[in-house]
Amino acid sequence: MRLDKWLWAARFFKTRSLATQAVNGGKVHLNGARVKPSRLLRPGDELTIQRGTERYEVEVLGLAAQRRPAAEAQKLYAESEASRRAREDLREQRRLQREAEPVPARRPDKRQRRQIRHFRERD
Repeated sequence: MRLDKWLWAARFFKTRSLATQAVNGGKVHLNGARVKPSRLLRPGDELTIQRGTERYEVEVLGLAAQRRPAAEAQKLYAESEASRRAREDLREQRRLQREAEPVPARRPDKRQRRQIRHFRERD
């Protein structure tokens, strides 16, 4: 089975064209090597998938010619425990960073917008 088609069927990417772009862009590595979207995939292969800030390290368990529901798609691969833990740590870190940033109670009114504009133009 083609790599780009498997990535689409396993629901890592919403469309096959997005999966193809990711493989061509070097975001997907098969057994540690950069490959083309047409590369044939076999059960037991190791994939490293970079999607945004998230990084998945998975082992291919099965192949599927069609895109199936998410519950069935998750049976096509097994994610390593280290990969899962790293993604959870990153998610927690982003959550804590969001909480640390001050959030205004409401949007600035006309007077406050003028003050902000005046302050920015001062430099």
